[in-house]
Amino acid sequence: MKKNVPVSTIMTKNVIKLNLKDELTKAETLFKKHNIRHIPVVSGGKIIGMLSYSDLLRISFADAVYEDEEIDSVVYDMFDISQVMTKNIVSITENTTIKETAEILASKEFHALPVVKDEQLVGIVTTTDLIKYLLNQYN
Repeated sequence: MKKNVPVSTIMTKNVIKLNLKDELTKAETLFKKHNIRHIPVVSGGKIIGMLSYSDLLRISFADAVYEDEEIDSVVYDMFDISQVMTKNIVSITENTTIKETAEILASKEFHALPVVKDEQLVGIVTTTDLIKYLLNQYN
């Protein structure tokens, strides 16, 4: 296995983002449309939080019982993104190695890391990206 490979080789560069004024219904639409589980929340390109699909599921418990979109929108209207997102996030740079990234993810309880350059969001890397990279090492 190659050593010191930068995370920039496996990160997603065209990142789906949200900002604080976006509604949670927009977030749910983006999660489902793009089949993703994490969306960085930015302000002026600077990362200020991370919203996961699990965060939405926690507040919309009614979704597990009813297949009614009206319930979701009522629940989502009770919160804004800043109340639901994770605020104390860990970020990495493009030069962080894949090994270092894997160590961070393995030691924390989250599954995605924003990648920043000069405090600006330039990418995101997930546990899925790491697994795909590892699987490619066997080809």
